[in-house]
Amino acid sequence: MVIFVGAGPGAPDLITLRGMRALQKADVVIYAGSLVNPELLAFCREGCSIHNSAVMTLEQVISVIESGEAEGKTTVRLHTGDTALYSTIREQTDALEKRGIPYEIVPGVSSFCAAAAAVGAEYTVPGISQTVILTRMASRTPVPVREEIASLSAHGTSMTVFLSAGLLPQLQEELLKGAYTSETPACIVYKASWPEEQVIHCTVGTLASEGEKQGIRNTALILVGDFLCGEYERSRLYDPGFSTMFRKGGSEA
Repeated sequence: MVIFVGAGPGAPDLITLRGMRALQKADVVIYAGSLVNPELLAFCREGCSIHNSAVMTLEQVISVIESGEAEGKTTVRLHTGDTALYSTIREQTDALEKRGIPYEIVPGVSSFCAAAAAVGAEYTVPGISQTVILTRMASRTPVPVREEIASLSAHGTSMTVFLSAGLLPQLQEELLKGAYTSETPACIVYKASWPEEQVIHCTVGTLASEGEKQGIRNTALILVGDFLCGEYERSRLYDPGFSTMFRKGGSEA
């Protein structure tokens, strides 16, 4: 059995209980060493075989899994954040299905959630934005043309940009081709939830200069949108004049 586990954004206590218990019973752990906090490996029992996938190819990862499966072992594949975002699990699960190897997936806390918590922000603010775009800049790994930053920016909604901290000048340029302006609020969140977490408030127009000033090159998320500040509407859900299935509002109260 293979268990894919979302390790969370970094802090060891932000892994889920189910994920922690999977690590505790694992015979083999393959973890994304370039991103996953190594402190999480303290949950592994003595004698657990640990492999760092940062220096492995997909074929090597599958080979380790196959060896463990042949010996009746439980393997945990530990990915950063949540497995549903930028984790490459699809190619791994497809490979396992071809080999008839069973697996399950344990979701985790995504770094985009931890980044919002670090800033003290809510992405979906009434009257401001009810949509969140999660994306990244094209680099050595391309993105579909319809998903280029300039196209997505046309919506002007809340946006979180992954895997792009080393491309801030290009990102700033692309963001300004859409509905965002140079004054649109932005934030760089470096290593959200880690002890070295850093929050840099700026605007789209100062994104590149602030990133350069603080020496940000990687392991940071870029948050963009008016949800970061400004006026907003009160939530209808808790408005005394608004009726819900649980309470009567206004003259019906």
